[in-house]
Amino acid sequence: MKFALVNPPWSFDGSIYFGCREPHLPLEYGYAKALLNAAGHDAEIFDGQLGGLTREALRRAVEAYRADIAVVTTAPSYLFWRCAPPELRVPQETVIALRDLVPTIVAVGPHASTTPAATLAKLGVDAVVIGECEDILPRLASPDWDGIPSLGRRVDGRPLVIGPTHATNMAELPPLAWPDATLRAHAHHHHRFDAAPVGPGAEMETSRGCPYHCSFCAKDNFRNAYRRRPLDAILAELDRLLDQGVEYVYFIDEIFLPNRELLTALVERDVKFGVQTRIDLWNFDLLDLLGRAGCVSIEAGIESITVRGRNLLDKDSRLTTEQMSERLVFAKERVAFVQANLIEAAVDDPEDVERWRESLLRHGVWANKPVPLFPYPGSPDYGKLWGAPDDRAWERAMDYYLSLHHEFSDIQNDRPLPLEELELRPQ
Repeated sequence: MKFALVNPPWSFDGSIYFGCREPHLPLEYGYAKALLNAAGHDAEIFDGQLGGLTREALRRAVEAYRADIAVVTTAPSYLFWRCAPPELRVPQETVIALRDLVPTIVAVGPHASTTPAATLAKLGVDAVVIGECEDILPRLASPDWDGIPSLGRRVDGRPLVIGPTHATNMAELPPLAWPDATLRAHAHHHHRFDAAPVGPGAEMETSRGCPYHCSFCAKDNFRNAYRRRPLDAILAELDRLLDQGVEYVYFIDEIFLPNRELLTALVERDVKFGVQTRIDLWNFDLLDLLGRAGCVSIEAGIESITVRGRNLLDKDSRLTTEQMSERLVFAKERVAFVQANLIEAAVDDPEDVERWRESLLRHGVWANKPVPLFPYPGSPDYGKLWGAPDDRAWERAMDYYLSLHHEFSDIQNDRPLPLEELELRPQ
């Protein structure tokens, strides 16, 4: 059976999308292709974003492939499943472009996982995968889908959603092998600011999930439980990337936890990399090792400068603000770029926030202005406000966000639009 793994040609006009708008490696499709091939199926990745394809060019490529099943994702990259564009406009346009070419179309991604019935209706697809998708997709080659868990589909015209949310066994995922042409097209170095790229960039996972449950993080319905990849798989994948000329790797882990064995192995390799983590989980010895291992970019979630603010966000912080500041400054002495992320906690005094930001800036640590909090469906914050997500969860969250905020963060330039103005209405 032939599977077309489709990443749409993304655009973000009018979107609230907080993520990076540059193309990234579609890791979920890399794993899925390897597993599909191992099961005897043909699979190809059609990356509209990384390939710079128009919707028409993407359609022609899939048409020539003559797929039996097309898979369309609802987020630009696995890196941003936790903060995906709320609207489904681009996936809708992609499905419409492919609908008459492929007998079966399946959607994967955060929308499919959190609001499966609404995603089925909005996209007009035949099924959605609930949770992580890599090892579910090979099972769709069976003509009988009745026994497949973690799948939403329409039966007799009505949505049928069968749980539970699927979590992939990370130990069973192989090291990824990307074509040279794919890596040559990947000039972007995600969250790197110390130097201009001289070689390709790449993304990798060393782990998936997070052991913490911060109120703002939408991960309960996908990539939730913390799982490490085997070290030998990580190093095999990394060594192949380095042999292919990759200069910089960004580890997309929800949280890059201290791992002395991994960092020691990285010290022995000529690699530059970036991570997202919590600074309160690192001691000075491990921060020093992180710098020696090749880290040139740290994105550290601080969220609030007060204990009360962090408690409201369920951060369960181990350190005081002063202790975290000390570690941030220590890290900056060893890592070229260190960022401290702040979220609008509504309890921090703005003048205190500015003083804290300025104190860090004097030491070279960049702290962003507090970002307005978006209650993503699937996050604890959404549940506190409205309970379990229903078919209007994304619209409700977007309307609430726009009603509260008239000014936005320094990483958003334009006022976002309501979903009703962004999405196509189902026929």
